[in-house]
Amino acid sequence: MLFWRRKRTQADFSEELQAHLALEADRLREEGVSEEEASTMAQRNLGNITQTKERFYESHRWLWLDTLLQDLRFGLRQLRRNPGFTAVAVITLALGIGANTAIFSLIDALMLRSMPVRNPAQLVVLRWSGHKSPGFYGYSSFGDCSTNMRTAGASGCSFSFPFFEKLQAKNAGFSSLTAFAGPAELDLSGNGPASIARGEFVSGDYFSTLGVRSAVGRTIIPADDFPGASPVVVLSYAYWQKAFGGERSAVGRTINLNNVPFTIVGVASRSFTRLSPGKMQDFWLPIAMLPRLGIPWAQDIHKPTSWWVVIVGRLKPGVSRARAQAAANLLFRNELLHGAKPLSKPADSVALTLVPAQKGLSGIRGQFSTQLYVLMFAVGFILLITCANVAGLLLARAAARTKEMAVRLAIGAGRARIWRQLLTESLLLSLTGGALGVVFAYWGVRVITGLISTHNSPTFRVAPDGRILVFTIAISLITGILFGLAPALRSTHLDLTPALKESASSTPGSRTPRSHKISFGDTLVVLQVGLSIVVLAGAGLLVRTLENLRTVNPGFDTHNILLFGLDPTLAGYKDTQIQSLYRNLQEQLAAIPGVISVSYSSDALLSGSLWTTGRHLVGMPEKKSLQVDALTTGPGFFRTLRIPLLEGRAFTSADFEQAAKAKAASNPAGQSTSSKVQPARATAPIPVLVNTAFVRTDLHNKNPLGKLLAKNTGPWDAGKPPEPDWEIIGVVGDTRYSSLRREVHPAVFIPQVGGGARFEMRTAGNPKALISAVRSAVKRVNSRLPLFDISTQSQTIDDLLMRERLVARLGTFFGALALLLACIGLYGLLAYEVVRRTHELGIRVALGAQKKDVLRHVLGRGMILALVGAAIGIGAALGLNRFLTSLLYNVKATDPLTFAAVSLILLGVALLACYIPAQRATKVDPMVALRHE
Repeated sequence: MLFWRRKRTQADFSEELQAHLALEADRLREEGVSEEEASTMAQRNLGNITQTKERFYESHRWLWLDTLLQDLRFGLRQLRRNPGFTAVAVITLALGIGANTAIFSLIDALMLRSMPVRNPAQLVVLRWSGHKSPGFYGYSSFGDCSTNMRTAGASGCSFSFPFFEKLQAKNAGFSSLTAFAGPAELDLSGNGPASIARGEFVSGDYFSTLGVRSAVGRTIIPADDFPGASPVVVLSYAYWQKAFGGERSAVGRTINLNNVPFTIVGVASRSFTRLSPGKMQDFWLPIAMLPRLGIPWAQDIHKPTSWWVVIVGRLKPGVSRARAQAAANLLFRNELLHGAKPLSKPADSVALTLVPAQKGLSGIRGQFSTQLYVLMFAVGFILLITCANVAGLLLARAAARTKEMAVRLAIGAGRARIWRQLLTESLLLSLTGGALGVVFAYWGVRVITGLISTHNSPTFRVAPDGRILVFTIAISLITGILFGLAPALRSTHLDLTPALKESASSTPGSRTPRSHKISFGDTLVVLQVGLSIVVLAGAGLLVRTLENLRTVNPGFDTHNILLFGLDPTLAGYKDTQIQSLYRNLQEQLAAIPGVISVSYSSDALLSGSLWTTGRHLVGMPEKKSLQVDALTTGPGFFRTLRIPLLEGRAFTSADFEQAAKAKAASNPAGQSTSSKVQPARATAPIPVLVNTAFVRTDLHNKNPLGKLLAKNTGPWDAGKPPEPDWEIIGVVGDTRYSSLRREVHPAVFIPQVGGGARFEMRTAGNPKALISAVRSAVKRVNSRLPLFDISTQSQTIDDLLMRERLVARLGTFFGALALLLACIGLYGLLAYEVVRRTHELGIRVALGAQKKDVLRHVLGRGMILALVGAAIGIGAALGLNRFLTSLLYNVKATDPLTFAAVSLILLGVALLACYIPAQRATKVDPMVALRHE
C-alpha cells in the first residue's frame, strides 16, 4: 500500500515549479541564450506549468475515490485471509441485526405505519370522556379504539347515529364526516355454499371522506345510504380475490346477505387494507341497510340512547383541530345536557375531543404494544451484546496486527489514515452482516406472524418496505462504527520501539502477566454477561407466566371438546323455530359415534367473550347493585362441560318454557333481538343458577335457593316496586369465564331460548376427527346454516394465550441467543489470552505447575468475569423487570427462583465456554512455549 507522509497542497506544487523555472532560466543564460529567447522559453515553460497544475488538480479531485477503493480492496483481502474470524463476526452481526429488523418490522406494521388513505394527517376521530359515563341504554364497541366504562374516568369513541347526523348537518370545521360500525357476521349465499362473511356498515360518504378509490366498479356513495335505496355492497380487494377469484364479472352480481339480496357495485382499492390496525372485513355496506338484515344490536340504531358508531372527520383546509373541537364539543354537550332526554349532568364533565385518526383508531395496538416494546428492548440488548462481542474479536485481531500497525506508523502513515482503513473493514463486516440479517429478518417475520395469527384472531400485514431497508442500513452503519471504533483507536496508540521489536508470533506485553488487571476486553465480556442476564431473567419471568396460566384450573374439563358457532337468526329463524332447531341438532349430533354429550351456550367459555349485567337482590335491607357475569346455556350444559352442581337442581324443560314466555312478554313483536334474555315484566321470574362466588361474595354464604333478583332501576322508575325477573334454583362450581387471567366473578346462568349459540360437544376421542361428521349433520338439518369458529376447547385456550406464548417463545429465543453470544465472547477472550500468554504458561509448567493449577488459573479468570457480569446483570434486571409487571401472572418481577435459575444456567454455560480454552492451556509443551518468542 502507498502511504502519504503529508498531503501536498496546491501552493507547495506551484512553489516547486516556480523555483524549477528560475533555475532553468539561469542555466539557459549561462549557456549563452539571449534574454529574448530565455523569456520565450520561460513563457513556454509557464504554459507547461499551468497544464501540469491542471492535471494535478484533476488527479487529486478523484483521489478520495481511489483511496476508498484501495481501502475496500485491502479490507476484503484481510477478511478473506481470516475466514473463520469473518464467518463468526458476520453471523453474529446477522443475528443481532436480523432480530432488530424483524421486531422493528412488526412495530412498524402495528404502531408506525400510516393509514392507507389520502392525507391521513387531516383525519380526526371523535372521542368522549368524563368523570362518569353518559346515561345511554346501549353501547357497542367494535375494537376500533380503547373503551373504558369505569365509574370514574370513563371514555370511548362510540356515539349515537342521531348525533352524527346533527354534527354532519352543522359541518362546523369539517370538510366531510363519516360514520362506521362493525364488522358484523352475516350469512352469505349466492356464491357457492353458504358461509359466514364479515361486513362493516358505513355512511354514504365513507370512501369519499377517506379518499379511497375503487379498483373495479365504484364505491358506496351518499345515494346508496337511505332506507329506500337498492342494497349494494363493495368488496374488499382480498375478499374479491379469495371468494370471486379476482374476476371483474363479480361486479354486478347479486349475493344474499341474511336472505337479503345485495348487488356488488365495486371492489375497494388494493392498498386499502384497514382503517384500524388488525380489523378485518370482507365488504362494506351502507348503514341504512342495517334494519333489513335483522342484526340484534342494530334494532335501536336511531335512538339517541344507543351509541354504536365511530365518527371520523376530515378537517377543512385552514381550520385547526382546536377550533373544530370547540364547535363539535359545544354541540355534543348541548345534546347531552339539554336534549329531549338529557343523558348527562354538568357535574359529570363529559366532553368531546378530536384525536388524530392515526392515534385514535388504535385497533389491536393496545393488545400488542407492550409486548412488542419489551421485545424491542430485548433485541436492543442483543445488538449491544453483538457489538461488544465483535468488538472483542476485533480487539484480539488488532493485537495480532500490532506490528503491522507499528510498521505503517513508522513509515509515515497518519493515524487518521489507519482509522479510516480499520473502520472500513468494520463497516464491511457490518454491512455484510446486515445483508444476511435481512434474510434472517424475513424468516423471523414469517415465524412471528405465524405465532400471532391464529384461526380466529385479528391479522395484519407485515411486509418490509423502504423504511425497513433504511432502518437496516442505518443500524448496520451504526453497529460498524460502534464495534470498530475502540480497536481503531487502540491500534494507533502504540509505542513504536517495543512494538517493532516484538516477533511476529507475539504481542506487546506478552511476557508480563496481566491477570490482576481489568482490560477493555474484560469490560466487554462483563457487559455481555450482564446484558444476557437481563434478557434471560425477563424471558424466565415470561415463561413462568405462561406456565402459570396453563396450569390455572378453569373449573371445567377442557379436554376432548369440539366448539362451533351457529346463528340461525342470520337465516331468518324466530325464537320458537330456534328452540326446535337446537333440539333437533342436539339429537343429530349426539347420534354421531364417539360423541358423549352435546349442549350450547350464548358464548363459549374461555373464548374472550364476556357479558356482565347489573341486578339487585329483592328483599335486602339495602338496594345494593350487584355486577354479575351472565351466560345463557342450553340443556345439559353443565353435564357436558363437567361443571359440578353443588346445591339445588339443574335446568329442566319447564325452565326453558318459562324463559321463552318471559322473553316473549318482554318482546311482544316476536323479533329476535338478542341471544341474551331480556328482563320480563308481569311474568314469573326466570329460573337461574349461580356460582359459588356469587354465594360467597354477594350472599355472604347464606342460603341462595329461592332468592329473587331484579333489574337495577333508574330515576324514571322511582316509586315503582321492583319486579323480580330471576329466581335462583341452584348453585354450580366456579369457572373462569372470558380468560384465564381474569379471576372468578359472581356469575348467573340463564336458560337460552333464542339467538345464536356456540355448541359444545364432548367426545370420547380426538374431537377434530368429527368435524366432517358435524358439518354433515348440520347440513342435513338445514344446508343454509353455515358453521363458523370451528375449533377445540384446547385450541381456543391456546388462542387466548397467544400473546403470552409469543413473548415467552421469543423471549426464550432471544435469551438463549444472548447467552450464546456472551459465552462466545468469553470463550474468545480466554482463547486469545491462552495464545497471548503461551510463553508465560510454558514458564509456569517448566517451574513445576501442575495441569490442574493451569486449568484452575484460566478457569478462575473466566468465571470471575462471568460472576461479576452476573452480579451486575441481576442488579440491572431487578430495576428493569418492574416494567414487565403488567405482563406477568402469579409471579413477581423480583422472583428469586427465576433469578437463581437463570444465574445457574448462565454460569453453567460460561463454565463450559471457559473449560475449552483452559483445557487447551494445560496441553502447552514447555519446550515449545519457551521457544515461542
